Amino acid sequence: MFFRKLAARYSLANLKPVETARLRLAPLVPSDAEALRALTDDPAITGAVDFLPAPFTLKDARQLIGPAKVTKDCFLGAWLRTDGTLAAVIGLHLRGDHAAEVGYWVGGAARGQGLGTEAVTAAVGLLQERFPHRVIIAQCRPENAASVGLLRKVGFRDTGDPGQLPGRRIFTVASA
Repeated sequence: MFFRKLAARYSLANLKPVETARLRLAPLVPSDAEALRALTDDPAITGAVDFLPAPFTLKDARQLIGPAKVTKDCFLGAWLRTDGTLAAVIGLHLRGDHAAEVGYWVGGAARGQGLGTEAVTAAVGLLQERFPHRVIIAQCRPENAASVGLLRKVGFRDTGDPGQLPGRRIFTVASA
């Protein structure tokens, strides 16, 4: 039991689904590849998320979902509870031993409805519960007003520190 608890402290494997008022967040699985492709193959998304190719193909979706055993990186689908449509994707990434990073993109039909904020809030809660010893961060371009607004609503603050990617800054969220 001790080793299972210790392993969970350093792994994103076996994350349980989380439900919010309008969404169900769960790790993406291979059968989600077509929904992921359809949502992500959007120039507004591929142009903003540096590691996503354009066009975003079914092969790219399958590679992003990756192997069945997730450890340091996991992508959650944020599915509408009303009809099961994929509305957003939340990336969770363990950074060293002390940080967890949240990234996200929201599908065009779901933008402007607060679904991104709802999904990121739930993901941050999941990370805080699973990894209470880690600082939760996000990286964002300061000129991306929609993303900065989302992060502020969730409780992140701009540290002023440069991110790993050019033009990005580090945002942190206060511990629960």
